[in-house]
Amino acid sequence: MTESRKSTSFGQAAGAYESGRPGYPVEAVAWMLAPVREPGRAVRAADVGAGTGKLTRAVVGLGADVVAIDPDATMLSTLRETVRGIPTFAGTAENLPLPDSALDAVVMGQAWHWVDPDAGSREIARALRSGGVLGLVWNVRDGRVDWVRRLTLAMGASHGERLIAAGGPRIAAPLTDLEHRSWTWSRPITLVQLRDLVFSRSDVITASPEERARIDAAVDGVVASVPELADGGAVDLPYVTHAYRARRP
Repeated sequence: MTESRKSTSFGQAAGAYESGRPGYPVEAVAWMLAPVREPGRAVRAADVGAGTGKLTRAVVGLGADVVAIDPDATMLSTLRETVRGIPTFAGTAENLPLPDSALDAVVMGQAWHWVDPDAGSREIARALRSGGVLGLVWNVRDGRVDWVRRLTLAMGASHGERLIAAGGPRIAAPLTDLEHRSWTWSRPITLVQLRDLVFSRSDVITASPEERARIDAAVDGVVASVPELADGGAVDLPYVTHAYRARRP
């Protein structure tokens, strides 16, 4: 399975993505945008790889003027249902449908690991004004909790999780001054949402029927060990959110 096919597979599971994936802590999003926020003026931002709008909602909530960009028409259709009034465009970080110096900020949630860092950095810098910011953010399940560690073993580590574990994202010229911060938090999740979370993963979406059955059985084993889930209730799923920001000089 090619990485490009996996990166554009999410439309097959848009409903599961919206149901199972978490949003982003407002503190992390505010930190990414802080260098370009000014009193009395809305930040001009693009959410690239916007998916169903998980990050878009947080940026809108901070008062920004946002456009959403994604290569998958089905994901953008779902976004238009969940975040009303946001302009949407087909595109990628390497090929943005935007004019030069049009933006204060580009943000990407769970997406930079699909991007060619050199081409993406050049194209994003083209669309940013001088002093503009690139914000990258990932929600990573907190494996310090035993059942969560076992869940990740059952699912397999995601592309983003492997990138974070390897030291974080790489950016390229002309972007510079990469900074990093992290936040710990949790969200309540039901069994239905947990199964949607599993199915929203590209490795699962594109798995063979045999591999999907193996993953489902392994997840079932984890669920059976968590009484709240096994009894039909909800359990807190802990996360570490890793946010990064870089600047166009």
